[in-house]
Amino acid sequence: MATSISVRRTLSYVIIATYLVTLTLSIFNRHMLWLLLLLVPLHLVYLYNVRQARHSLLRNYPLLGYLRYFFESIRPEFRQYFFESDLDGKPFSRRQRSIVYQRAKNQRQTVPFGMQSNSQEVGYEWIAHTMFPVHVKEEDLRVTVGSSRCQQPYSASIYNISAMSYGSLSKTAITALSAGAKLGGFAHNTGEGGVSPFHIEGGGDLIWQIGTGYFGCRDKQGNFSEALFKEQVAHPQIKMVEIKLSQGAKPGHGGILPAAKNTPEIAAIRKVEPYTTVASPPAHSAFNDQFTLLLYIEKLRVLSEGKPIGIKLCIGEKLEFERLCQEMMHNNLFPDFITIDGAEGGTGAAPLEFTDSLGMPLYDALAYAHSTLKKYGLRKEIKLFVAGKIITGVDIIKAVSLGADSCYSARGMMFSLGCIQALQCDSGRCPVGIATQDKNLYQGLDVADKRVRVANFHGNTIKSTAEVMEACGFGSLAAIKPEKIFRRVEQGKNVSFKDLYFSKNAAARELNANYMLN
Repeated sequence: MATSISVRRTLSYVIIATYLVTLTLSIFNRHMLWLLLLLVPLHLVYLYNVRQARHSLLRNYPLLGYLRYFFESIRPEFRQYFFESDLDGKPFSRRQRSIVYQRAKNQRQTVPFGMQSNSQEVGYEWIAHTMFPVHVKEEDLRVTVGSSRCQQPYSASIYNISAMSYGSLSKTAITALSAGAKLGGFAHNTGEGGVSPFHIEGGGDLIWQIGTGYFGCRDKQGNFSEALFKEQVAHPQIKMVEIKLSQGAKPGHGGILPAAKNTPEIAAIRKVEPYTTVASPPAHSAFNDQFTLLLYIEKLRVLSEGKPIGIKLCIGEKLEFERLCQEMMHNNLFPDFITIDGAEGGTGAAPLEFTDSLGMPLYDALAYAHSTLKKYGLRKEIKLFVAGKIITGVDIIKAVSLGADSCYSARGMMFSLGCIQALQCDSGRCPVGIATQDKNLYQGLDVADKRVRVANFHGNTIKSTAEVMEACGFGSLAAIKPEKIFRRVEQGKNVSFKDLYFSKNAAARELNANYMLN
């Protein structure tokens, strides 16, 4: 239930009229003065909230929004019996959401009274620290993306904004994310919806994602257009290009842009006819197998004058990925980077069956991709990006230990914008103005404030990553090894990530399989 600017004005007039009526009635009945004393502070609170910029929820819901903060502030000993505990909540717990909010606001980032999780439970993970900590420079936590075939390599942060399109997210959210990326010196993936003016307005480095709809570089028939691609990719903010084969939320599934949502603004960005239904098919039309995919990658590299070109996929059939590696080796053609999207990833709406049952989990897929690229002598040429519930420094370190060079975050960055995990992303009624095109809602998201929070969250997460690396004796990203990270797979049995994901030991594989099933 959005509160528009006009409705807010009307409500203000109603409150003022109520003052006058109450004041008049109080002449005849002194008890009416108590009602007047109640209305005055409520109106003052209302007026303050519609003008402040820090809290989108209160800006959109000036009075009702306090109900959320009331329940959030209930003492832990009451909340743990009657409400969600710090370790509950899906897909992210209250504890996980809180650390993002704290880092985004540059607030206290410590937790009181020790560990809340049970270290004896099956599934508990930890990193072996050292008696002799080392020093890590935060500026060293970057990676150069660009193979021997690349002419314009890009220096990327190890933590970046994952693919979320304009259309799925509001214009204010997109602008704030891009502006935050500029402030923090990291990259912002556009999503397959194309490069919007709001990506450009924010000023951040962009990774242009191209999906099966070829939005922003398609002809009238929906096929890839070399001329439009060349024109768009020349923009200096576009640092890399990512070809999306599939995503974790709905691998192998296309999408539909309904005619009602295909406004002239959206149509101009995506190079389609306005107010027409536009399909994004499950498969690309520019290529149909591993070899033609590699030819397409090389074509984009030439058209972009040597910018890094990569692919994104959620791994399903392992033999298909191995076949791709074989083609790379035999033809000396390869992408500059590969993004592995875990099945647990995804911010958008998707069918339940695809969300819950298709695709390989991130750790398994990452370890497999890393090992297969090494097997065919391609690992030095190709950087690995990963996405899938990565929001803390430890999440980043775990991914790096399994072969990742850099990480993406979608929902973590949404939390830094003020997302409250209302799970309304596919309804158009996002209460904080992030995943909506309702002007009455997205105007509540103040870009100037939220861009700083995005940059803060990134910077504090990088700082946390460096601190954990120092405590564990990892002097560089290359020093992070899977044998230093452990998981309890059964009572009394702890196994390292190396044994779980890279070992040929059948017993270790069986233990991990049993844990994943349970």
